[in-house]
Amino acid sequence: MKIAVMATGGVGGVFGAKLAQAGENVTFIARGTHLEAIQNNGLTIAGDDGNQMLENIQINDDPEAIGLVDVVMFAVKLWDTESAAAFCKPMIGPNTVLIPFQNGVVSTETISKIIGEAHTGRGLSRVSASIEAPGVIRQVGSFASLAFAEADGARSPRMEDFLTACKRAGIEAEIPKDIFRALWQKYVLLVTVSGMTTAGRLPMRTLIAEPEGLAAASSCMAEVAAVGCAQGIDLPDDTVEKLIAFMQKMPPAMKASQAIDLENGRRLEAPWLTGTVCEMGRQYGIPTPVNDALYTVIKPYAMGPLA
Repeated sequence: MKIAVMATGGVGGVFGAKLAQAGENVTFIARGTHLEAIQNNGLTIAGDDGNQMLENIQINDDPEAIGLVDVVMFAVKLWDTESAAAFCKPMIGPNTVLIPFQNGVVSTETISKIIGEAHTGRGLSRVSASIEAPGVIRQVGSFASLAFAEADGARSPRMEDFLTACKRAGIEAEIPKDIFRALWQKYVLLVTVSGMTTAGRLPMRTLIAEPEGLAAASSCMAEVAAVGCAQGIDLPDDTVEKLIAFMQKMPPAMKASQAIDLENGRRLEAPWLTGTVCEMGRQYGIPTPVNDALYTVIKPYAMGPLA
């Protein structure tokens, strides 16, 4: 299977590396010093149990040179969605599917307007990883999984083929019965972890160690879940309870990638995460006081460091 990884950040680096190591025809896309470092020294996946080095990998910054592919693993920051989708057009053939493995819940709708719904899937990743240095991806913890389906949530031969490739690579992957529910279950967790670790500048386990923090996390998730239900998402009644249990077992040092972006003076995805929940809450008449408070603290840094 010919796969393009757009682009070689935390998500694309971790899962693209697994697919490349398993023998799939994978081309990574990167630019600048990150591209140069990988070309010269290979790609390093640094983990809690040691480092993995991939040498002589296929990497490029020109989609024309890559040509048509079967799957585009699309994992760019949310503010780059539209420009990156247009960038991918030279790789889109008659049966190519671009699967967004981004944060948020509206990427498919945005991308399909640019490359067409027939070429756009729906997906999510579960992994804690980010660029640590040019050519180096840092993964925290061992959890790493993918879920994906067609834009309408259906299974299809091309999704089955990609699922087979993922399983050959040892990736935990699935085509869920309800991709919309799966996306929102992740969103409930992500909005909470990203909001709290960014505002608090601390790992999630530290923030919920005391009853007040745990209660804040639970309330934050309940607000996001209520917004999802208002949108017609079939979230189970025990969604928050199960996610709290998962959160309490996270690696002790785990922070959201947005918190790491803040530490490194980069732009934040907050407008598409906490900010969107606040906006949707107002739209549906659902109070979101915890998310409102978190966004008030985070929003001044959304475009990077304060002047």
